[in-house]
Formats: sequence, C-alpha cells, structure tokens
Amino acid sequence: MPRAAVKWTLGETAVPGIDLAYRAMKRTTVAALFAALALPLSARAETPALTCDTPLDLIRLVNPLSHVAQKLTAGAPITIVAIGSSSTAGAGASSPAKSYPSQLAVELKKQFPYNSITVLNRGANGEEVADMLRRFDKAVVAAKPDLVLWQLGTNSVIRDHMFNDHGAAIRDGLNKIRATGADIVLIDPQFAPKVIVKAEAAHMVELIATTAKVENVDLFRRFDVMKRWREADHMAFESFVSPDGLHMNDWSYACMAKGLGLAIAEAAERPVVSAAMSYVVP
Repeated sequence: MPRAAVKWTLGETAVPGIDLAYRAMKRTTVAALFAALALPLSARAETPALTCDTPLDLIRLVNPLSHVAQKLTAGAPITIVAIGSSSTAGAGASSPAKSYPSQLAVELKKQFPYNSITVLNRGANGEEVADMLRRFDKAVVAAKPDLVLWQLGTNSVIRDHMFNDHGAAIRDGLNKIRATGADIVLIDPQFAPKVIVKAEAAHMVELIATTAKVENVDLFRRFDVMKRWREADHMAFESFVSPDGLHMNDWSYACMAKGLGLAIAEAAERPVVSAAMSYVVP
C-alpha cells in the first residue's frame, strides 16, 4: 500500500531555560525517525491479515461422501486424487507445498489426525477436459482412489472452447471414476479477471453445476467462493489472484483447501439420510 510522503523540518529555537531539554528531545526524535526508516517496509506498514471465513452453506457438499465415510469408520487408509489443470498443479503458488492439494492434505490431517490420508496431485498445466480424459486411466483409475476431486472448465473458457456436447465429455469422466467406486467432487473455474472477462464464464459454471445435479455428484463452488471474496468481503483481486490475473496465490489456495477440507469432513461424517436434500444450482 502506498505511503504518503512526509516532509520533516528540523529547526532550532533558542528559548532560555528549555533549550537543553529541547535539544535532547530533538535528538531523541531524530534517532527514532532513523530507527523507523531502518525497519523493513513490512514492519513499518503492516498489511492486515486476510480472513478466510467462507460460510459453510456456500461450501457444503450436497451428497454425503459415503465411500470416504466407510474408510474412516474402518480406520483404513484413504487415497484422494486431485486431477485438473494448472490451478490443481499449483500455478501461481510460491512452491508445490502451497498448491491446494498439498494444503488440503494438511487440513485433512487436522480434521482426521488418526487416519492415514494421501492426496495425490494429478494437475497438468494447460489441460482441458479432453486432455484429462486421455490420462484418466493412468492418473486416476490406477491410483485406486477413494475420492476424486476433478477441477475443470477454466482453460476452455479462456480459450473460447465451450463444450458443444452439453456435458457429455464430463459425463464420460464421471463414469470412469464411478467404475472405481470412488466418491466424486467437481470443482468449477476460478473467479479471476481473465476468466470473468469471458462472456461464456457464467455458462461454464452453470453447465458444470447442472451436470453435477443431473449426475448426482458433489460440486465445490470455487467460482462462488472467490466471487464472495471480491463482492462481499471487498477484497482486491491482488489479494487472492496471482499477478497473471488468472491463477490463485498462496493465500487463496490455502483458503480453498481449508474450505474444501471442512466440506469433505462434514460430508464424510454426515448421516446418509441427508442425501435426499435438494441441490441448489448457483
């Protein structure tokens, strides 16, 4: 944040009786000024910490994660595969450890400290749904997952490659995942400048939501979560989007992982009877 320039004028006024005190005070003030200027910028103008407090009703998954729930109850190891494009791979993060799958593993360890949970990052930069489907057998099925997190849609939007098959390619991927017996969570595009400038962004978000509803699979509404940061929390895009105007950053990947971790924990521990709840398409 810019700091206003401050003009300092240091003068001397000889006033009988207080001149020595004034000089001492002035020396103290100047010393304090130079000490302050010697501090790092972060120490002189602390940026308020961002708060990650997305409400549960925005991140809550519609369907219980029954397969994960069974594994948790049995105390068996759980494997989660995160497949997607660059925002799964971790583009925009300062290190692989700051990607959302890596941070999700940390969050789930907090939620389930006595269970063995492995999160595999199968993100690949630049991919669209057709690209992902070509490596599903090796990247997803071979891992024998208990839960698959499938992030999709962004690259098709920014390249103006809208689906002409009304979601058939997504359904092909869902069928491959179902064959493994794994639970499924779809993750829609990010709310970022280079995405929302595209006229078809809202259509893609709607298509993914409608497909999730029709196919009775869960959806993590990343687009709406990030939109709330901007419109309800009044956060600048620079706070949660990397300088390229497209990818997320360390903070937003962490907040996404926190929300997704809470959503997974709640859905895995929820009574199965609540699966009958209606799905609200955003």
